[in-house]
Amino acid sequence: QLQASGGGLVQAGGSLRVSCAASGRTFSSYVMGWFRQAPGKEREFVAAISWSGGSTIYADSVKGRFTVSRDSAKNTVFLQMNSLKPEDTAVYYCAAAASFGRRRELYAYWGQGTQVTVSS
Repeated sequence: QLQASGGGLVQAGGSLRVSCAASGRTFSSYVMGWFRQAPGKEREFVAAISWSGGSTIYADSVKGRFTVSRDSAKNTVFLQMNSLKPEDTAVYYCAAAASFGRRRELYAYWGQGTQVTVSS
């Protein structure tokens, strides 16, 4: 129901935009979040956007570099990633939640993930 795409290989300092398209149901009334998981590490929160798009929150590690947005008409959420660093390398997952927050437990629906690799 959630399909992430747009990952790839980029050099440090570069930019990438990943997308998450919903199908099968509408997520327009849900909070949409992005998480990431690097090899050997736990999945961590990256960013989230409220159902209206009026509120956003970010992990400190990406604040000022990443921007989350949504197009509810297209049932799609985006994560624009600028000034990428090698430590941003991870599989990026989109997820949907009924409540606004950072905790992974809030998110009931998950996409399959897209790989982002940042070379130094």
